[in-house]
Amino acid sequence: MKTAAMLITVLYTLLLLYWMFIGFGRTHLPYPGYQYNLIPFHTIKMYMLHADHFNAKNWAINVVGNIAVFMPFGLAVPYLRKMSGFRFILQFVVILLMLECLQLISQRGSFDVDDLMLNTIGALLGYWMYRRWFAGGAKAS
Repeated sequence: MKTAAMLITVLYTLLLLYWMFIGFGRTHLPYPGYQYNLIPFHTIKMYMLHADHFNAKNWAINVVGNIAVFMPFGLAVPYLRKMSGFRFILQFVVILLMLECLQLISQRGSFDVDDLMLNTIGALLGYWMYRRWFAGGAKAS
């Protein structure tokens, strides 16, 4: 079972890297140069306050998608490598920071602290589901 989970996680990681650096038109950015947001909640607030200016697909990708796509890591990584929640999140955030910086440097996306927050929320939700459903958290009933 762990071999299958590892294979699925590796394939999912490759797909996610494709999305982060090539997919969604990242090879032809409309605004060349370094793009970044270092102000927490700036992008999230923009999407919430001006939702009527964005099509539903862009809104969903940028808000809901940034949470949902990282939930599988919260499920898979603790299953594959037994670790505490703190250690998992610490390692996850460090890797995310590196990926966000790589997006900035390569100009294949932007560094956005809000993406980092939403991605971490997704990983935390996945980790919570792992603990609740698979690691014995549901035994309390």
